[in-house]
Amino acid sequence: MPRLYLSPPDVGLAEAQALQRALDGGWVAPLGPEVDAFEAELAQASGRKFACALSSGTAALHLALINAGVGAGDQVLVSDLTFAASANAVRYVGAVPVFVDSEEASWNMDPDLLAEALADGGRRYQAVIVVDLYGQCADYDRIEKVCREAEVTLISDAAEALGARYRDHPAGSFGAAAILSFNGNKIVTTSGGGALVTDDEEAVTHARFLATQARDPAPHYEHSQLGYNYRLSNLLAALGRAQLADLSRRVERRRQHNIFYRTALENIPGFTFMPEAEQCRSTFWLTALTVDPDVAGVTREDLRLHLETLDIEARPVWKPMHLQPLYRGSTVIGGKVSERLFDLGLCLPSGSNLSDTDRSRIAEAIRHRLGA
Repeated sequence: MPRLYLSPPDVGLAEAQALQRALDGGWVAPLGPEVDAFEAELAQASGRKFACALSSGTAALHLALINAGVGAGDQVLVSDLTFAASANAVRYVGAVPVFVDSEEASWNMDPDLLAEALADGGRRYQAVIVVDLYGQCADYDRIEKVCREAEVTLISDAAEALGARYRDHPAGSFGAAAILSFNGNKIVTTSGGGALVTDDEEAVTHARFLATQARDPAPHYEHSQLGYNYRLSNLLAALGRAQLADLSRRVERRRQHNIFYRTALENIPGFTFMPEAEQCRSTFWLTALTVDPDVAGVTREDLRLHLETLDIEARPVWKPMHLQPLYRGSTVIGGKVSERLFDLGLCLPSGSNLSDTDRSRIAEAIRHRLGA
């Protein structure tokens, strides 16, 4: 049987036609009409006025921090339970990440711990990066409020959450800026890519300037600032446009997978799925659950290795940043929730092109391992 991947690219005829359109247009280069159109469509999808299409979500984080004035020696509060890029970008500008634990209700940054950190008179923070984990928005009502009161810039890392909603607002619409990712495993992919979205015209203009090597207006190549080679190519933007046009189906398909897993595995003791917070509509980019070994009789790792023998890819929940060797010794506010989620948490195959037959194969494999 074919290997089942966690979240493979979902591409087809529409993407091939979009790439051919871009080739026929002759813009086989960075920038071009497909980039312009993709940016407009991304801004609309994220409830923003402007978007800057970039080579990665990490590049978008880097530029968002520069726009926020974050520099050497500054401290930035970052979600603890996340992919390394969220923290690495802080290091790119010479700043220091300080990690904030998750809350049980959403697995996202705990607003109470954030409020405590920002109220601490002994510390001064330049920015907050909050991550929308596994396709679910953080509690922005509370997070935006405490950031506003503390006069700290909020950056929303919506890399995993394009298509999600918090109340009536789309993922990406929160904070001074938000970032998106179009990596190969994301719900919308350009093979590699990302975007910065914002309502600040000056900020997006500056991001575009820095992302094109900070080239000053001149007939020759003139540079007075340090720039970066961060722009998305016209060909990849065309691919992204075809993907984005299909976003609603992709979200619905992943939500269907989540419902299926919950139903198929609902009577297995010790299994607890990542909750969907009341005010959120998650994309369930990845369906994640915890496995309590004292109840289930197996560990998360036992189950992952069993699935691997059957050519089914599963992955532990993100390892908390404060446990990563790179960030050993970093300050963490809380930490016990993210540690527990990592110890017990497992992500199941969730791609929008996963068939009904394939997901039944996954559920059957899990139940067989548990004798259920």
